[in-house]
Parts: sequence; C-alpha cells; structure tokens
Amino acid sequence: MANLDVALKSAMSIDGAIGVALVDHTSGMTLGVAGGTAELDLTVAAAGNTDVVRAKLRTIEMLRLDDTIEDILITLGSQYHLIRPLTARSGKGLFLYLMLSKSRANLALARHQLRTIEESLEL
Repeated sequence: MANLDVALKSAMSIDGAIGVALVDHTSGMTLGVAGGTAELDLTVAAAGNTDVVRAKLRTIEMLRLDDTIEDILITLGSQYHLIRPLTARSGKGLFLYLMLSKSRANLALARHQLRTIEESLEL
C-alpha cells in the first residue's frame, strides 16, 4: 500500500506526466499535488475538473445506470487529462487527476499505471 506522497511520485514517473493531483470532488479541494508548470496552476485545473466529475455522476444517476466511472479522458491539442475516481471506501469522493503530454505519453500504458497507483493508494 502506498501513501499519498508515494502515489503522487509514482504518477509523476509515468511517461509524459506533467502534473498530478488528488482532489475531493465534493469540495473541489486539492489534497495533494506533484509537478505542474509555471504557466499552469495545477490546483486550479484540478478544482475545475470537479465539475466534470459531478456532471458525469449526476448523469449516471439520472439515467439510473448501475455502473461507476472507471476514468474520464479529456483530450486537448497537446495534452491528455485523465480523471480517475478512487474506488476504495477510504477514497470515496476523491479522484486522481493526471495531466500528460500527448507527444510523450502512451495513453493505454498511462491508464494502466494510474489504475495500479489508485488501487495501491492508502488514505
């Protein structure tokens, strides 16, 4: 089991990683951050994506789907943004937010690695 600091460092070792955050989607509060750039405030980006998670959760509820979000992918011109809700009981309401450079990342491998990190995260 990995603690938050180890999990964030592991996520930053994913090829193409620009930044990663652990976010509470109910409050928009960032609980941990690694990476980022001077031009990009990772805390603001992560908090902004709480609306994406909330909207998808509402849609699933309105459609009465008996399902959960595995991950959400947002594709930009030069970046991938991966949102992965935590599935463990202790992670209820939290998600990992990973920004990747499209030119350096292998999306399938990044999704697999982020899932492994999420599964090993101990809060």
